[in-house]
Formats: sequence, structure tokens, C-alpha cells
Amino acid sequence: MRDALNLDTYPLDRPESDDWRALVERCRADLDSDGMFNLPGFMRPAVALDAAESLMPIFATDSFRHEREHNIYFLKSLPGLSDDHPALRRFRTSNDTLCWDQVRETPMARLYDWPEFARFLAATMDKPRLFPMRDPLAGLNVMSYREGQALNWHFDRSEFTTTLLLQAPEQGGEFVYRTDLRSAADPNYDGVARLLTGQDPAVRTLTLSPGTLNVFRGKNTPHRVADVKGTISRVIAVFSFFEQPGVEFSDEDRLGFYGRAR
Repeated sequence: MRDALNLDTYPLDRPESDDWRALVERCRADLDSDGMFNLPGFMRPAVALDAAESLMPIFATDSFRHEREHNIYFLKSLPGLSDDHPALRRFRTSNDTLCWDQVRETPMARLYDWPEFARFLAATMDKPRLFPMRDPLAGLNVMSYREGQALNWHFDRSEFTTTLLLQAPEQGGEFVYRTDLRSAADPNYDGVARLLTGQDPAVRTLTLSPGTLNVFRGKNTPHRVADVKGTISRVIAVFSFFEQPGVEFSDEDRLGFYGRAR
């Protein structure tokens, strides 16, 4: 993996070394304080940009346009909230998606299959082990956001999200988030409403560079990707790991996310 990753700065190939343990502790500290950690230049920027460029013809002809209107919860309604409650304000999300079976011959697929990547992520998240998905479509996705497209406000269903930015747009495409807006004990609907009406001063914006690995605790931290502007797409790889092996989506989930079940 040394040809694709900066293993001098991020020694994933030397598990349990002093440098590896120091990196894990730094990432854990960032997760505790900010709800995320970022490793700029984790993938060599030239490798990331080449990977994005190589996928452009596939995006042009064989990607799935995932487009929907939704609220921050991806639910039709919530008990105790009226349909016109500002916490249920609806937004539009749009991106073009490539599935794992379409990106097998890429550096991102090599990374996803590399056991030391899962081992490192498990350590940063204080998990015994993490496993890649068995699902032929869902394990690794690459998403493109062209001008006018965006991923709008939402909470994640999973505890953690792991992404790698391959290409940044000319303008827009910033990662916008609000750390720990809710908890398991307090849904904080009024706080969600303030966020969605632009009244939350704790919202933060992050601009990532190609090759940056981002691990994000998004279950209670709402986030979005700002609208992309210009002729260059924002291209990002999304890796899915689980604490148990052999996880697959249902055919219904695959149809909803990718427009095909196989």
C-alpha cells in the first residue's frame, strides 16, 4: 500500500509500534473532542486525483443518480411532532453513485480489502474488531457531486462514517456539521429546529483536500455537504465497516440506494 498511502506519516503497516499507538491515541482524542478525526494526505493526493479522473467515464455512463427529498431524520414523521414542525423541514439531496462492483480496480478497493485499515479504524473507535461488508454493492461506494448537487442535513444511521476525499470542487462542497446536537436521552427537537433555520452558532465548516481520510461520528452530529459550484465535481469514497462479519443490505435497500439489487 506504500505506493498509494503516506505510511511514513500514518504507519498503518506497523501495528502496535510506538508511532502507530501515538496516531491511534491522537485520533481517539480528536473523536472525543470534535466528533471526528482527519488525516490530510493519508492517500497520496496524486493517487487520489488519478483515481477520481479514471472514474469519470463510468460516472458519465453507468452511475446511479440518487436523488430524494427528505428531512434530517430520513423519516416520514416522528411521534409528538406535527408535520409542520421546523425540525421536520425537508431538503433535497442529489449525487451520482458508483458501487463496489464498479470500483474494484482502484486504490480505494485495495485499501478497503487491506486488513490493517480495518484494524486501525477499530483501534481509533475502541472496537474489538471491524469487518468489511460482504455486500457486492454497498461495501465501498464512490460518490460524485456536480454543480448544484449536495448532500443535505441528516443524522447518520451508523455510529461512524469513514470517507476519503478524492477530488475537491472549484467552489462549495464544504463539510458542514454541528457536534453532538442530540443524545440518546434527549432528541433536542428545538435545537434541531434552530439548526435548520440558521440560528445555531455552534455550526462549523470544514474544507478537505484530496487524499484526506475523515472518520466522523455522525449518529448524533447532523451534517451536510454544501452545494457544489463550478465544472469540477466533488468525488468521495465511502467505506462501510461493521462489528460483525458478513453484513449485507436487503434487496430493497440496494434498490433504494443504487437502483439495482444485483
